[in-house]
Amino acid sequence: MGKLADSLDKAVEGAFTRPIPKSAGAQMRYLVKQLKGTKAVAQHLGVSQRTVERYVAGQLKRPRKELAARLEREVKKRWQPQVRKRAKRQAATTDGIVIDTRARFGYTAAPGTTDDARLRHLTQALPPQYAARLFEAQEEGATEQQLLDIAAEGLQEIYFKDRGRRAQGLLVEFTDVDYIDIEL
Repeated sequence: MGKLADSLDKAVEGAFTRPIPKSAGAQMRYLVKQLKGTKAVAQHLGVSQRTVERYVAGQLKRPRKELAARLEREVKKRWQPQVRKRAKRQAATTDGIVIDTRARFGYTAAPGTTDDARLRHLTQALPPQYAARLFEAQEEGATEQQLLDIAAEGLQEIYFKDRGRRAQGLLVEFTDVDYIDIEL
């Protein structure tokens, strides 16, 4: 995943009402329950079925780093689906999102104006329609560049064009993302 997709996931995780299970055994038991069996969990994590059974039984307690990371990622992906859905729906219908980023913005503008790309730090609220488009594109498996294009369009319309009040022919490119943080 890319920076924007990770930031979208992190923003939704901020809406969780309970923390994810802490221990490897509890995380493993949760995944076994969600995926309905140890075999499916083993396939998702890339380990043997017996290894999963040992974590569930409490015989193994500390996974190696890469397994711990995969385990946590899979649990977060499935944790509190109704809360996740409600947070996305609220952002997509009423609240919108706030993007905080430092990236290079380039322009295609009218002759006589500067179109040199430069590094900018922006914190901008985007309306619900852009949040809806970002979440929908993410669910459909959009690439990082497609997500960045949607975000660039939102920043172009809201920040650079001031909702259509100026810079009518301006087109914004969103490249070289140093960091991007999204809040619901």
